[in-house]
Amino acid sequence: MFGYPKWRAWTVIVISLLGVFFCIPNFIPSDIYQEKVPKSMQEWWRPMPLGLDLQGGSHLLLEIKIGDLVNERLNSLADGTRSSLRESRIKFSGLGVEDGVMKLKVLDTTELMNVQGTISKLEEGLTFKVDGNEMQVQFSEEALNKMKTEAVTQSIEIVRRRIDELGTKEPSIQRQGADRIVLQLPGVQDPGQVKAILGKTAKMAFHLVDEETSVMDARRGKIPPDSMLMSGDETGYLVLKRAVIVGGEQLDTAKADYGEAGEAVVAFSFKSLGAQKFGRATSENVGRRLAIVLDGKIISAPVINSPITGGKGVITGNFTVQSASDLALLLRSGALPAPLEVIEERVVGAGLGEDSIKAGAYACLIGTVLVFAFMLIVYGWFGMFANVALLVNVFLIVSILSALGATLTLPGLAGIALTIGMAVDSNVLIYARMRDEVALGRSPLQVINAGFENAFSAIIDSQITTFFAAAVLFFMGSGPVKGFAVTLGVGVFTSLFTAIMITKFLIMIWYTIKKPKTIKL
Repeated sequence: MFGYPKWRAWTVIVISLLGVFFCIPNFIPSDIYQEKVPKSMQEWWRPMPLGLDLQGGSHLLLEIKIGDLVNERLNSLADGTRSSLRESRIKFSGLGVEDGVMKLKVLDTTELMNVQGTISKLEEGLTFKVDGNEMQVQFSEEALNKMKTEAVTQSIEIVRRRIDELGTKEPSIQRQGADRIVLQLPGVQDPGQVKAILGKTAKMAFHLVDEETSVMDARRGKIPPDSMLMSGDETGYLVLKRAVIVGGEQLDTAKADYGEAGEAVVAFSFKSLGAQKFGRATSENVGRRLAIVLDGKIISAPVINSPITGGKGVITGNFTVQSASDLALLLRSGALPAPLEVIEERVVGAGLGEDSIKAGAYACLIGTVLVFAFMLIVYGWFGMFANVALLVNVFLIVSILSALGATLTLPGLAGIALTIGMAVDSNVLIYARMRDEVALGRSPLQVINAGFENAFSAIIDSQITTFFAAAVLFFMGSGPVKGFAVTLGVGVFTSLFTAIMITKFLIMIWYTIKKPKTIKL
């Protein structure tokens, strides 16, 4: 095929056409795209989603309720302390937790050191304050700071999983201060559902119902220390055993499903260890009620009719399809270490986004025109070939970003503008080598081949260094910086392809048609 390998020619043609094809959705008005393009096709043939700075969206500032986490840890410590002191036959009273402090009275003051030693074995990072026979236990400042850091890190990851499963593209999630998280959701103008999802801790546990203690006695305060009173919308008040049969951390999968009567339910399965615990507990307690508790509220409390040894089950309740899907999402993404409170919320309008898009588009257009003009003036027809390759390069960048579902932000637009300016560097190197070959009196075909071959190593070196810079920005940066890095990194590969493959493809077509005796550069 005009002195150019067929496989290369077809590679250029096919990739260029695919680039144009996947680029098309970005030029279709959104209302027409949503109405005319089939839903199945929209899953893979789609425009680039725009970032918060380009299309507006929601900005949420979340605060982690560390106090709730501290009290939860101390309550767990109190349960362990109660059991340990009883095993050691140490008499105590008034064991409880209030405002981040665990308090108890040791009836025999000679046992105070033993009590302190027992508690220290159950939890690290504690401080003790003794006044007579009263002891106050709380976490040290160092332990609290560590707890905050771990809670924020874990919460960011869980928030990311929950938001991504909702279909939001590339949310920006960043830590702010010691216990706050900034969440930006491009395109979300009504964040009500997101707030509802994030407002749930989603801590699930299975507890046996205490059949020996009546609700009436429990509400009067006559309740065993190893039991607790809890309520549910469908079950009302029930007395439950404090001991957790299986916790939500043992869940493997959860999904919305339909029950035997067609009602919405949540089907779940346990990991291997959880399945063993659940199977053993249901085998030993056939005939008793097992309560499913989510965030301190009873969802349901069915009777164990037979051992459940398969590690699978369903959660029934007054679910709609949407609420069942939301609950399954929460259980899949994991429990937050502490509740999140929205302390600031604002909606970013699309007006700023339109101005940013126009400014970015103008920058890309002006840069493109200047580059096109320079190449035409300096290299003539060969500059035209480079310009066509540059145009295909832009199409390929946009199509790859669209296919990947990458979010386009204002820095991403800057990356495209920068790529346009840098893309012709490879062509400049090639043409410089071709001029050297012309000066040596080579034939036109020798000039073309030698120009591409001799410039190849320099082109690869320059593009590799750019790619390394983009990789560092991607892995070390966050938010918009990553968007810039992705655009720049994709531009490296598309520039290599267009400069080496497409430019030579066009030059060989010209050479076959014109059959020039000499090449003028």
